Amino acid sequence: MLRTHKLSGKLAAYLACSCVYDCRIIFIIEKDTSNSGGEVILLLDIGTHNDVY
Repeated sequence: MLRTHKLSGKLAAYLACSCVYDCRIIFIIEKDTSNSGGEVILLLDIGTHNDVY
């Protein structure tokens, strides 16, 4: 389970999920600017809880 959730405070524009016990991924989801009309996930930071927050 990734437990995706919205962040708050200075990181309110981002989402986060846990990939293992102490590994977090900070990311955003944006519309794809190509003709596909889909969405893309942009990974912004990966690391321990203390590293990314």
